[in-house]
Amino acid sequence: MRRKFLWVLVGIAIVIPIGAVVIGTKIYQFQAMAEAGAQFVIPPEPVNVMAAREVEWHPRISSVGSITAVRGTVIGTEAEGVVSRINFQPGSQVEQGDVLVQLDTRVEEAQLRSAQVAAQWARVRYNRARELSKTRHISDAEMDSASNELQQTEAEVRYLQAVMDRKTIRAPFAGKLGILEISVGNFLDKGSPVVSLQALDPVFVEFSLPQQHLGIIGEGLNVLVRTDSYPDHGFEGKITAINPAVDPSTRNVRLQATLNNPAGQLRPGMFVSLDLKLAQSRRALLIPATAVHYGPRGNSVFVVEEEQGEENAESMVVRQRTVKLGDRMGDFVIVEEGIGSGDQVVSTGVFKLRTGMSVVIDNRLAPEFSLAPRPDNS
Repeated sequence: MRRKFLWVLVGIAIVIPIGAVVIGTKIYQFQAMAEAGAQFVIPPEPVNVMAAREVEWHPRISSVGSITAVRGTVIGTEAEGVVSRINFQPGSQVEQGDVLVQLDTRVEEAQLRSAQVAAQWARVRYNRARELSKTRHISDAEMDSASNELQQTEAEVRYLQAVMDRKTIRAPFAGKLGILEISVGNFLDKGSPVVSLQALDPVFVEFSLPQQHLGIIGEGLNVLVRTDSYPDHGFEGKITAINPAVDPSTRNVRLQATLNNPAGQLRPGMFVSLDLKLAQSRRALLIPATAVHYGPRGNSVFVVEEEQGEENAESMVVRQRTVKLGDRMGDFVIVEEGIGSGDQVVSTGVFKLRTGMSVVIDNRLAPEFSLAPRPDNS
């Protein structure tokens, strides 16, 4: 028993020093880590920065509209008949007066020849009667009868010529033809559609605006039109007509702008978006739209400022400022209140920042911002 007790004392004598050494080592390590943590400084966050800049801004009004032809129609027949000849190819360009379709006029041609012969003999008889009337060898009644016969036969000739002319379908104006809706041999009733004809240069764009804009719009204002058919191209025009009446159901006023369309890219019926550039202008402060931090309590931006650190060392930090925003212009947004011209604003990645954070400016990978962005650079 005594021997076991001695062994326990020996074990305790060995364990206690070892435990003390281990505990002391851990305490030293924890103290060293605490000192290192106290001295550790978070490295500055690299940020893209852009200076807020003032520009001359012309307010714009956006809307949507439709393209219509300055002159456009579906050519139809003025008289019934059988199609004997088609003189055009679908989709071709024609000039005013070009013969497009000829209906069968053989019956009218025969009637016209007969009427012309009758008119010729009526004129001969009239001339004889006029000579005889000079010598009083013919009565006034016979003279009047000869004159009346001449007028009737000439009227018949003109009537048949008009009937034949109505069976010759011509282009009423220069333009581009559409798809042919008839073929040779078809019998057409009066008013049957033949082909669409549209004059494509220039064209109209018709759109509507709320009545509250009437005080700031007028004829001659510039319009920029875009369509998804040509996303990289804008079409410029001017307002040429404003409807004098306001629609009582929508309280909107209709407007019409005229656009040059030499290549025929814009087609009647196209849906387009447009920006109406107003005449008045003002100074506006622009920043990239990606610089704005949108929050439930308001919108804000982070402005880079210089700060005096320890030992008079200068560093840069960000400060969050609440801003009031205006209209958007391409990749930019107008700031009405909150910052001034020349303030260095963080342009991207604002969600990872907080006030007082140390930053370093690095614009090597900064995106390009544009007032008129395209899909490939916006």
